[in-house]
Amino acid sequence: MEDRYDYLVVGSGLAGLYSALLASRHGKVGLVTKMDMSDSNSYNAQGGIAAVSDKDDIPRYHFEDTVVAGRGLCDYPSVNILVNEGPELIKDLIDRGMHFDVTETGELALGLEGGHHRRRILHAGGDATGRLVTSFVLGLVLKEPSIEIIPHCSLAGLLVTDGECDGVRCWDSSKGCERLFYSRHTILASGGTAAIYGRTTNPSTTTGDGLAIAYNAGCLIEDMEFIQFHPTAIAKEGCPSFLVSEAVRGEGAHLLNLKGERFMAGAHELAELAPRDVVAQMIDRQIRAEGKGYVYLSLAHLDPGMIKSRFPTIYAKCREFGIDMCDRIPVAPAAHYTVGGVRCNENSETDIRNLYVCGEIASTGIMGANRLASNSLIECMVFAQRAIRHSLSVPAEEGGMRRYEAYLKCRPENMDMYLETRSRIARIMSEYAWIVRDEAGLTKGLGELESLKGHIESLGGYGSDEVYSGMCSNLITSASLIVRGALFRKESRGCHYRSDYPSESRDFEVHTLQQKGRGIVKREVKHDI
Repeated sequence: MEDRYDYLVVGSGLAGLYSALLASRHGKVGLVTKMDMSDSNSYNAQGGIAAVSDKDDIPRYHFEDTVVAGRGLCDYPSVNILVNEGPELIKDLIDRGMHFDVTETGELALGLEGGHHRRRILHAGGDATGRLVTSFVLGLVLKEPSIEIIPHCSLAGLLVTDGECDGVRCWDSSKGCERLFYSRHTILASGGTAAIYGRTTNPSTTTGDGLAIAYNAGCLIEDMEFIQFHPTAIAKEGCPSFLVSEAVRGEGAHLLNLKGERFMAGAHELAELAPRDVVAQMIDRQIRAEGKGYVYLSLAHLDPGMIKSRFPTIYAKCREFGIDMCDRIPVAPAAHYTVGGVRCNENSETDIRNLYVCGEIASTGIMGANRLASNSLIECMVFAQRAIRHSLSVPAEEGGMRRYEAYLKCRPENMDMYLETRSRIARIMSEYAWIVRDEAGLTKGLGELESLKGHIESLGGYGSDEVYSGMCSNLITSASLIVRGALFRKESRGCHYRSDYPSESRDFEVHTLQQKGRGIVKREVKHDI
């Protein structure tokens, strides 16, 4: 089957939805989604959107907080774009009818989260910001007749010839066939890869397929060693790793060890509101020392009425799990966010023509070595706008578009191979590439990934033209990019911690780049605006 569009967007998180919405003004848009429209990190985001919205705040303060959290690896031009263009897009959302939480006097109710020195976190529904913002933009998308939503299509490849992207190759699980989607402009907004870990806050679909496919097509992949672990996810046997928003600590919750002692107060000037990498590492140390697999997030000293009204989603989930949120919650870190990704410039362009990336899959240079809380949703919007704006400057090609042949097939019996591969990779990554890493473990982990690759390629049902085989290959590629990056970076910086190199090194105040067929190289950080 063959479909043609002016814009093709892969992914239905905020980055994909907002890209599609903006692109709809300029042509026919195809919006491809792997599963359900609510299956994204954007939809599950609890905390909010960081943007200057208060008279006592200015973009420079947001800039400073971002680069401090980024530990020397933030590209200043990109951060400058984010903090200056973000507030106008928030205003645009509000003008379109988006309702953020407000105070009794009608002003925006701004929250405080880790690494921020001022209240600038807009939230909606208390702790349901991602769901409400994503649902709101989805509502706008559904009203646009020029947008066609294409569900149940998994990205299987990019249509690339001579360094130019002509669209994507997908497997339509509802029809049981391959589909080729042609487009003048393709935007990958397929999310990150944190769900390849066993303990994660991500939906199960966030396994890095887009990253691996972009890598195999020739894109540069940047800073994959930086996987952000959210410090506080529920840690109770038999319960999923449900995220407990940083905003809970922003409202005054304390982290306690099993003796009931606060351990963040003397560890950082911001205590529980230190950047995520600091808090996650401190919790991990407590867990290793005490051996119980969790610490406590205590709210016993806070007003129960405030807790229930400010965090209704988390309160309800805790109650479902038999936890009294108004007392204390057992928590531990979980893999949460892919800080690196497909390298792009300030206009979201990759080094493949007509291919853009947006959202968690993209490495814009904003996040550095550690994402500042609630910068991700606003990054989605800012760089979606820049991608569409840039696309309008690209001249239309002359003549007909290149044609590609369909070749994919699916062997349902290979699903077991995929599930087993995914389970083994989750164990490898959790054992060797968790919060604390070292050379010996990373080397062993990489060896196990290479052995796993050889094993599945030796199986009778394996084939490069088979859907589940491709998914297995993508898992191994994504995991290997993380481990190779972590081996290369012989220092500790941000959310990458090497116990054998526990300090930052000036030699590694650089970005790392991986490209298929080449070794890892360094890229200088842009510190000039």
